[in-house]
Amino acid sequence: MKDIFIERTKDILRIAVKKDGRLMECYIEDNSDEPMPGEIYKGIVKNVIPAIKSAFIDIGSSKNAYMYLNKKVKKGQEIMVEVVKEGIGEKGPKVSDAVSIPGRMAVLHTYDEDISFSKKIREKGFMEKLRRELAKPEGIGVTVRTKAEGAATEEIQREVDELYNKYLEIKRTFEYTLTPKLISGENSIFYRILRDVTDESTESIYVESQEDYEFIKGYLKGKGNINVKLHNEVRSMFDYYGIEKEILALRGNRIKLHCGGDIVLEKTEALYAIDVNTGKNVHGGNIENTAYITNLEAAEEAVRQIRLRNLSGIIIIDFIDMKDEEHKNKIIKKLNEGFSTDSNKAVVHPFTELGLVQIARRRRGKNISEYIEEKCKECGGAGIRLKFDYVMLLIRNEIIRLEKENSIKSILIELNPIYSHDVQNDLLHFITQINGFNKDIYVKYTDSFEYFKVEPLIFLKQMEELKEYKLQRVNN
Repeated sequence: MKDIFIERTKDILRIAVKKDGRLMECYIEDNSDEPMPGEIYKGIVKNVIPAIKSAFIDIGSSKNAYMYLNKKVKKGQEIMVEVVKEGIGEKGPKVSDAVSIPGRMAVLHTYDEDISFSKKIREKGFMEKLRRELAKPEGIGVTVRTKAEGAATEEIQREVDELYNKYLEIKRTFEYTLTPKLISGENSIFYRILRDVTDESTESIYVESQEDYEFIKGYLKGKGNINVKLHNEVRSMFDYYGIEKEILALRGNRIKLHCGGDIVLEKTEALYAIDVNTGKNVHGGNIENTAYITNLEAAEEAVRQIRLRNLSGIIIIDFIDMKDEEHKNKIIKKLNEGFSTDSNKAVVHPFTELGLVQIARRRRGKNISEYIEEKCKECGGAGIRLKFDYVMLLIRNEIIRLEKENSIKSILIELNPIYSHDVQNDLLHFITQINGFNKDIYVKYTDSFEYFKVEPLIFLKQMEELKEYKLQRVNN
């Protein structure tokens, strides 16, 4: 069974999906004003450069968007566009004039006027029936999604009609809006998870805000028996359910397999590489079977790690050499099965002569490391450290736990020296973020810990010995 955890803070939205108690996917989104994939904007063409077949479009954000030309556009033209890739660095977001309105069972789009089907739908009778009976709106195309397979035509028709009404409303907003701006923004991960991830295997959805609780209850009305639970604990949801530790573990690049082998993930400038090793696996009876057993488990775990870390672009998996073609086919099948429910399109290519498998996965959102890691200022930007904001969140969780369990008012934080300047530059911010008001906070810098350690100070002798590390007390 599947459980979904939705945690909101002022700056960030995080959603975790657990299957049978194991973390399978984690989605993170900044609460920023920057354009996000799936959002629809009214834009004005600012420049057209035929040499690179691109147009630059003002959509009302800090950077102009860019669009590859597939039709004639001219400077000053008003155009409705959808964000297909968020901006990176100095590069603005990539947009397309092919707008889509997604639902659970169907997607309306403007790039053609046909009724098409997901490649995963193979039942010809279902497709022929739907082509005959579905009343498609004029001037727009419909793609039937995998979740529609087996549903009644009337049910699919209702959703198509709802999506078309939504499209008409977006179109009216576009026509009556005078300046470049966001005109449809319900494509954040919050809505995508509700639409694409919740299904008959979903048992519970946990939320922290009353607003999310009421919205999800209304959204799920008549769609099954999913429990919606409001998290009322003082500790944050991800800390309370152990998700924070699992996210932190994603910094490691070596993942052990149950069979005794392991996989190692490495990032290069051009791609991600995953190396499969037999390690201590001695099962199988011979080299071929040992390789197959390890590779099969490695394939399943590789897909989990790719989806969990949100890796995208080109991913190369170096499997252990196998001679048996049937074994190779089963590995490819295992990979395809793992990506079959992935909302980010992934294409798995066959084994090469060198035993490599190439996967191309669409980029949508940042990978996990971009949210929890940053360049280390102490080593001239040559190294990577855990983000200071994230470290403060983890320390806060520990302090809240200690306070609830023991009512402790004096706390020692042992912190890696690479964070010393961050603390000292703004002590008030540090104390605020770690929930340190009305407490005596002692901070000692030591190389003994990669991140930090938090422990209560109970005895006066402890406090006296550590008095040089005491921060000035701040009251609420």
